Amino acid sequence: MESSGQIAASTAPALTRPRLEAASPRYGERLIYWLLAACAGISVLTTTAIVFSLLIPTVEFFGEVPVVDFLLGTDWGPTFTPASFGVLPIVFGTLSVTLWALLFAIPIGLGTAIYLSEYASPRVRRVVKPIIEILAGIPTVALGFFALVFITPAIQDIWPGFLGQSPGIFSVAAAGLAIGLMIVPIIASVSEDAMSAVPGGLREGAYALGATRARVATKVVFPAALSGIVASIILAVSRAIGETMIVLLAAGNTPNSDLLQNFNPVESIQAMTSFIGSVATGDIGTGTITYKTVFAVAALLFLMTLLMNLLSIRLVRRYREVYE
Repeated sequence: MESSGQIAASTAPALTRPRLEAASPRYGERLIYWLLAACAGISVLTTTAIVFSLLIPTVEFFGEVPVVDFLLGTDWGPTFTPASFGVLPIVFGTLSVTLWALLFAIPIGLGTAIYLSEYASPRVRRVVKPIIEILAGIPTVALGFFALVFITPAIQDIWPGFLGQSPGIFSVAAAGLAIGLMIVPIIASVSEDAMSAVPGGLREGAYALGATRARVATKVVFPAALSGIVASIILAVSRAIGETMIVLLAAGNTPNSDLLQNFNPVESIQAMTSFIGSVATGDIGTGTITYKTVFAVAALLFLMTLLMNLLSIRLVRRYREVYE
C-alpha cells in the first residue's frame, strides 16, 4: 500500500526549469546587435586601412633613407637640395608645444574638475560644465587665428618684462596656450566624471573625522579617482600631439636643429603635424622622396599616439580603484 507521501508526489505537477528566452524572436534586438557589431567592425577596418595606407610608402621611404639617419638625425630639410631627413627637430618641436599646452591645461583642467565635483552646487554644475565643453567644439583653425591675433600680441607685451627677449610673430608659447585651451575641456570633463563616481561614503567618513573640504578633495577624492584623471591627461596628450592647424598658424614652420632650442617658448618651431599640413598640399610629385617623407612622418606620429594610448591603458589598470 502506497504511503500518502508517495501518492502526493505522484500526483504533484513536475517542476520545470523557467525559460529565459523570449517566447517569440525579438528581431529588433538582433538588428541592434548587428548594427553595434557593424560599428565596431567599421572602426577596426578604418584603423587597419590607415595603417596599410601609411605602411607601403613608409617602407619605400626607408628603402632609400636609413632608419637610423631618420630617427636620430638632427638636420631636417626634406624639401631642400640636398635633402636631409633627420626627424628629431620636428619631433622635439611636437613635444615642446605639447609640453607647454599641458603646463597650461593640467592645472586649469584639474582645478575646474575639483570645483565642479566638490564645491559647485548641482545647479552651477549643470550650467558651467556645458559652457566649458563648448571649448572642445570650437574649430581648431579659429583657435589658431585667436592665438595669432590675441595670444601672440599679449605675449609680446608681457614677455620682455621678464627676459628681455621678445617673441616674433610665431612662437611655441602662443601655440601651446591655444592648444591648452583646446584640451582643458577634455581634462576637466573626464576628471570631473571620475571624481563624481567616487562613493559618497568616502567623503562622509573623512568629514566625520574632521577633514576640511579641501583636504577631502585632495587626499580622498583625488587619489580615489586617479585612474580616470590619468586617462584624461593621456587623452589630452594624444589630442595635443595630433593637432595641426593651431601649430601651423601660431608656432610657425621653421625646424630647429638645436634640439633644446625647440623648448624656448619664444622661438618658432616646426611640428610633425605642421610639416604634414604644409607639404601635403598636392604640389609635390607622387612617388618622390618628399612625397614618401610625409607618410614616414605620419607613421611615426601614429606610432607615438599608439604608445600613448597603450600607456594610458596600463596606467588606468594600475591605479584603478574598485568599490563594492
